[in-house]
Amino acid sequence: MERAYPQRIEISVSAIHGEVDPTFLKGMADRMSVSFHKYGRVIDTPPSVDEIAGLKKRLQLYEETGNGEWLMDVANFAMIEYMLRRHPKFHFRATSSDESPGLPSKDGTESQMSHADRGKVGASGQLATRMREGREGD
Repeated sequence: MERAYPQRIEISVSAIHGEVDPTFLKGMADRMSVSFHKYGRVIDTPPSVDEIAGLKKRLQLYEETGNGEWLMDVANFAMIEYMLRRHPKFHFRATSSDESPGLPSKDGTESQMSHADRGKVGASGQLATRMREGREGD
């Protein structure tokens, strides 16, 4: 049986320059098109497929290899979970900054500080500040 192809969509993104990567978004869409031909429509995904497990596996592969394509797959699995709403408590509620876990640091801490403020504190922040000020050897 011949598969009916859905209508193509054009997506326009309005965001602050440098805060969204159009190449990444296009890569996501391209991979979803390939997946459509391999697996079929997202809406027809059987309940036995675990999107969150797929996301976690691809994140692990990215951590092991550094291949950025895995990040596009991570984002696509997150989008599919969003589309299919498989979590029994799925809902969408915009959260405040106070509810956010913040940005994690490599030392295991989390902070709500801006990037600029984070660069001014901590050992690595102190080094970055000294380098900006031309005092690298202090």
